[in-house]
Amino acid sequence: MNKKTTLLSILFTITVSSLFAQEVVFKDSKALLDGNPILKYERVDAFQYSFYSLENDDEVLMYKFFDNGTPRFKDDDYYVLNFLTEKKKVESMDFSKVLYGSELSPKKNMQKLIKWLVKEKVLTAEGKINKEKLDIFYDKYNENITARIIR
Repeated sequence: MNKKTTLLSILFTITVSSLFAQEVVFKDSKALLDGNPILKYERVDAFQYSFYSLENDDEVLMYKFFDNGTPRFKDDDYYVLNFLTEKKKVESMDFSKVLYGSELSPKKNMQKLIKWLVKEKVLTAEGKINKEKLDIFYDKYNENITARIIR
């Protein structure tokens, strides 16, 4: 009886978790959340992605990776999330939020980024930036790296 209860508990947990998990997919230059387009995107190069509003094509978010001029030394790498319409930049060295396993999959990395922003409620299900949540996100994750870099 104990094994049945444990098995049912595990199955229930998996089922409930999958109900609340949101799927982010990139298709035809659009970011889709649970099958609904929320943003347009463009891979500018290997280190930069831009995200645009569906309504007016305004660039709302830019992701940019910086190796700090030391491509073989990873400990000083960081990325910037530039929320252009809100004039707010988040700089971080915590790649666990944006790297999907391997650094060799930029598309999956950006899917993880969008999923993170939706989870933090910075990005709504309609693809809008929530200013109040962005302020909290900024306070929580910004490391203000460029102010500490000596050049």
